[in-house]
Amino acid sequence: MAFENLTDRLSNIFSGLSGKGRLTEDDVNAALREIRMALLEADVNFKLVKDFTAKVKEKAVGEDVMHSLTPAQMVVKIVNEELTEMMGSETTEIRLRPQSEISVIMMVGLQGAGKTTSAAKLAGKFKKQHRKPLLVACDVYRPAAIDQLRVNAEKQEVPFFSLGDKLSPVEIARRSLEYAKEQGQNLVIIDTAGRLQIDERLMKELQDIKKAVRVDWSILTVDAMTGQEAVNVAESFSEKVGIDGVILTKCDGDTRGGAALSIRAMCGKPILYLGMGEKLSDLEQFYPDRMAGRILGMGDVLSLIERAQGEMDEKKARESVRKMSKGQFNYDDFMDQMNQLKKLGGLGGILKLLPGMNKAMQGLDLEESEKQMGRVKSIIQSMTLKERANPKLMNPSRKKRIAKGAGVDISEVNRLVKQFEQMQKMMKQLGGNMRGGRGGFPGMGALGGMRGGGKFPF
Repeated sequence: MAFENLTDRLSNIFSGLSGKGRLTEDDVNAALREIRMALLEADVNFKLVKDFTAKVKEKAVGEDVMHSLTPAQMVVKIVNEELTEMMGSETTEIRLRPQSEISVIMMVGLQGAGKTTSAAKLAGKFKKQHRKPLLVACDVYRPAAIDQLRVNAEKQEVPFFSLGDKLSPVEIARRSLEYAKEQGQNLVIIDTAGRLQIDERLMKELQDIKKAVRVDWSILTVDAMTGQEAVNVAESFSEKVGIDGVILTKCDGDTRGGAALSIRAMCGKPILYLGMGEKLSDLEQFYPDRMAGRILGMGDVLSLIERAQGEMDEKKARESVRKMSKGQFNYDDFMDQMNQLKKLGGLGGILKLLPGMNKAMQGLDLEESEKQMGRVKSIIQSMTLKERANPKLMNPSRKKRIAKGAGVDISEVNRLVKQFEQMQKMMKQLGGNMRGGRGGFPGMGALGGMRGGGKFPF
């Protein structure tokens, strides 16, 4: 995640405060110096950092905080509130015209920022909301962009409109609206051309499209990995073209993350979504308060629940819970759970959203856990259908055959079988709480095998 280093730094700072019991003004000043350095290293704008620490200090050295029973927690609360304020406080959603009218979204941004992919991600998201999107290829300078948009439109199963690379983008945009009206589409998403850097010709073209077509939302995509430069790009597009919001892409990478903290405050435009990966479903609504919680290591359970609801088959999840509670969970069910775990972002992606897991994860080799999960899948796939459906069939000769088929040592098969049996017993004991969905999280059964020491059954 883009804020990993910042989260670690802040967690260490607050741990130091917690160990002091009562705080002095010197303690707060020392912590603020560390916070200032952490934010600057995360590439947050210098002026913003200065204003931020001044506001935190003003509130943190107040009588109510310094003499409270838990002053360190009060400081964390203040930092959380100020981070949220810096990022915009309220969530901004894209509001479209009524279904009977055509809404127009124009995607803008520099080349390589993920604009074309983000256009397709938006189309998929609005399709789920019962809109009828049309993806329009207006990048006539890069033939690969037209092909990329066409392929992504097919993947999202949404209509695609292109007139090749001979007509002007303005004419293509104008004709796309006529086509949308004829075909009954009520959302036109225009993918415009990018450049390696901002130039006047690009800006003029975007201005001309906005004059020719009634654009409801101009959305800028910026690459989180460019750090402070992302803020500069946002300010330039806002000034010369006019933008209504930002999609911050590549937020799953190892970046410093300062762009998300700076964009709203520096150019006054809200972050609408975060691009969290290459998959066309990897687009998250941006919630300033939840992001502040993630940065401070408090987790983001609400986003995890929403992700699960979007990815999971509810009927299938309820059936899994029922089988778990009755002790009928088998290897096929376990395989389904692992596949669902992957859809949610894998083990690491889930743990990062759980409160207090940042420190706990430092002792986990997540890469090795993912590899081990792959070996477990191979073992299960080497079982017969009857063995998967009925774990009680396992005996030494079957285990030997399965190990050979999976290309692993028989000790790995024995370990899986033993841990699976333990997991079944534990699930049955928890059955009363899991019935009716209480205490069970859709698609999370695979985590049920967590034992002392943070071990997993894979």
